[in-house]
Amino acid sequence: MDVMPQQPPESPDSTEPPLEPPGTRPVPPDPAASDELPPLSLRKTLRRAAMGMVAGAVLVAGAVVAVPEDEKKSAPPPAPGPVSRALEATGLGRPASLSDLTALMGDRQQWVGTHPSDAGAWALLGTSYVEWGQRSADESYYGRAEQALQRSLNVRPGENGNTAAWVGLATLANARGDFGAAKKWGEKVRAREPKQWTAYPPLIDAYNGLGDYKASRTAVERFAALRPGDAALLRTARMYRDRGQREAALANAQAAADRATAPAQKAECLYLLGELAWERGEPEGAVAQYGAALRTDRAHPGSLAGRARALAALGRTDEALRDYRAALALLPRPEYMLELGELYESLGRDDDARSQYGQLGEALARGDAQGVDNALLRGRFEAAHGDAAVAVELLRTEWGRSHRSAAVADALGWALHRSGDSSAALQYATQAVDTGGQNASYMSHLGAIQQALKDYGPARRNLAAALRTNPHFSPLEAPASQEALDSLARLTAGGPQDMRPAPEPEPAAWAGPKAPAPTPQRQASARTPAPPAEPSAPGTAGPRPPDPDLWPAAGAPGPGTHAPGSR
Repeated sequence: MDVMPQQPPESPDSTEPPLEPPGTRPVPPDPAASDELPPLSLRKTLRRAAMGMVAGAVLVAGAVVAVPEDEKKSAPPPAPGPVSRALEATGLGRPASLSDLTALMGDRQQWVGTHPSDAGAWALLGTSYVEWGQRSADESYYGRAEQALQRSLNVRPGENGNTAAWVGLATLANARGDFGAAKKWGEKVRAREPKQWTAYPPLIDAYNGLGDYKASRTAVERFAALRPGDAALLRTARMYRDRGQREAALANAQAAADRATAPAQKAECLYLLGELAWERGEPEGAVAQYGAALRTDRAHPGSLAGRARALAALGRTDEALRDYRAALALLPRPEYMLELGELYESLGRDDDARSQYGQLGEALARGDAQGVDNALLRGRFEAAHGDAAVAVELLRTEWGRSHRSAAVADALGWALHRSGDSSAALQYATQAVDTGGQNASYMSHLGAIQQALKDYGPARRNLAAALRTNPHFSPLEAPASQEALDSLARLTAGGPQDMRPAPEPEPAAWAGPKAPAPTPQRQASARTPAPPAEPSAPGTAGPRPPDPDLWPAAGAPGPGTHAPGSR
């Protein structure tokens, strides 16, 4: 473990390893190439690799002749190649390095060109395309993945034992944001082979996307029982994090980081430790953990974006902008574009913010063209910076599709509030806080909605809880939350905190930060919004603790949990 949570943060003048320029990243096989053969450049590379292997074999053979028998017996086995390493990572449920993943795609692409009836190879190729698409933010690979997975099922149907293709389709559906389809494919595998551990990671993601946290917890437990190890510990940590049980999340994430040996997996564990520190309102500790992840994997974009967020909270904005740009060069994810745009806006750099929001609109349009459901992120953007009515329509449609996670509930509640319907917003914002794992942004939104409804006592409690949890949760919203809280504190001074004040004078309700105009081009198609299902009756007392019959107490051992360590 490179950086323990209790270690002091890096000094401001500490120097991280230089980042690799974008051009040094592994180049994957061309998704436009034919199904039978890899691209010309890849074939040339493979021929060169084959020639190198032959030459190496000759050298090895000569060496074997010259080496005495006793030395041959003590010689270590040859190091595995990139394809072997990628296959090993896949078999353990871990991410492969990008270079190893590239080699695996090239190897399988060449293989199916001469063995088109190998259903397993087609399934592996399709699943590799999905992973590459996710890790490169190039959604064009999703169509290629779908073709490969369908070829696999044409050769051997899933009912005949080709569950690997079904798992691939579940993973693809999650990548596109179609959680209902992912659930369908994952449950087909589970019904046929309940002990097939590969079905559970996509099922966990699907249940989380649908807001079915009870089913997600069951799937995490089953995965940990079938495939114990660092991958299961990491899933368990994320489950506890999503439920707001931070001590249990920290214990499992720390145990996963201690066990992980592959750089890509270890970086994921350290990244989660950074996220946990950030969500606790500890930007110095977050910078240290993200830095440890980047020392393990220099091209880990999530850690670059996370460190940028934490550096901005510390007032080190030049370094934050550097890290955001580096993250986007490695992985142009729309989420990072939105964060960078909001940082520009908080700094008064409205032209840069508009440019960044324009790039965000283009990225979302590219995803739309590849069948990706970006309604949640688009709705969040429109609610905060564009047309709140468009956001309401998008997010109500998501809710009607049973995409009822805490994130969708929060976004829909905020969109309704921004559109002027705070009464309708309250039930969704309350549900988000109740199920969102002590998320500072969710609590801030609920407090603002309660303030608009003149429910000042609960509003004050939720705004205070948001800032107590993480005073820097957003460069735009956190200062607005503090201003609203100060206004409420002045209004309620001298009376019981829970007592509603007289109607006059009223503090100005916080509607959220204003965005620079114009907004990026909207790609939302006209749709008839589905009526939202009624969530449970809204509360007004802020976040409630998890159901003790459903979730262990914070710090209690879960599946694969080690005893909590010191923070």
